[in-house]
Amino acid sequence: MSLLTITTVTLALSFMMYLLLIPLAVTSGLVDRPDARKRHNGEIPLVGGLGVFLTLMLVGGWVLPVNQVTLAFGLSSALMVMVGVMDDRHDLSVRLRILVQLAAASVLVFVGGIQVGTLGNLLGMGQIRLGWLAAPFTILAIMAAMNAYNMIDGIDGLLGSLALVTFFGVAGLALLHAQDVPLLIALIMMAALVAFLAHNMGGGRLALRKIFMGDAGSMFIGLLVVCLLALMTVPEQLASVSGALGFEPVEGEAAPVRPVAVLWLIAIPLMDMFGIMARRILKRQSPFKPDRDHLHHIFMRAGFTAMETLGVITTAGILLVLFGLMLEVLQVPESVVALLYIGVFIGYLYCLRHAWRIASSIRTWRGIDI
Repeated sequence: MSLLTITTVTLALSFMMYLLLIPLAVTSGLVDRPDARKRHNGEIPLVGGLGVFLTLMLVGGWVLPVNQVTLAFGLSSALMVMVGVMDDRHDLSVRLRILVQLAAASVLVFVGGIQVGTLGNLLGMGQIRLGWLAAPFTILAIMAAMNAYNMIDGIDGLLGSLALVTFFGVAGLALLHAQDVPLLIALIMMAALVAFLAHNMGGGRLALRKIFMGDAGSMFIGLLVVCLLALMTVPEQLASVSGALGFEPVEGEAAPVRPVAVLWLIAIPLMDMFGIMARRILKRQSPFKPDRDHLHHIFMRAGFTAMETLGVITTAGILLVLFGLMLEVLQVPESVVALLYIGVFIGYLYCLRHAWRIASSIRTWRGIDI
């Protein structure tokens, strides 16, 4: 079975999924209503994440073996999506969401055995092995990614586009390191996300009902991203999920991805989350308190339209992923890669700290009155 066949089937299945889910969402009240923070028109079905999850489960169940790792992922994902749907419908407390995230991440780590065991040669003095810290580190990484993708979901197309960029990066790393299963899953997710984006952004132009991703989707994507990236750093873990039915593997022996390389794939969601949380803590506010100080809000205050903001941020994400892939191709020392990433992050924090001044300067340069 070819990759093209699997991708085509996934795309068709995704569109069919929304034909079923959208009426169910409207009937059950699983819709997003406009309020002081949400400035959209009408009630929007919150089924994007549910559709992406169900598509991956169906296609993955068709082409991947059923074993301890895949069952643990399916269980943790289902738990996270179920609670995400409940949160979309009933607005659950932050504390409950965090407890469920902890439970879902623990299932992946302790039942599935998926762990980040090393940070690589960050200091130029050999591998930094985590030992007993591998489990708690992986759990925290999964929870961080879930919240990062949840927080970035602020304007039409942004979460879906950045997730698409991330899985493009996963596919690139998989090709570079001859890892067939991550490549297969990345292509399935990219096809599913294309169908979501067609509904999320196409709207009237494509005669499709507009939908949102919802908390179920953003947290599921974060969970899957860290799960994949953790597997890719330890090819021995990948062996437990190899053997896709009829799938033609990438030629060559699977090699490990350097842990520092994966940071570039999720750079913007991570930087946005940590920057915003640090800013809220300095203001003595809850780090999970909703506000309008995210990266996309800053661009829009600077006079950019929603589509311009989407284009700029997505382009930045693509450039960061391509830069990370280039560093991996050239096998730049991990310590240098880490320093470059920290430098980009410091630059982002500086811009965030001086966001109002920068926004005012951009508005003046573009001739837009405040």
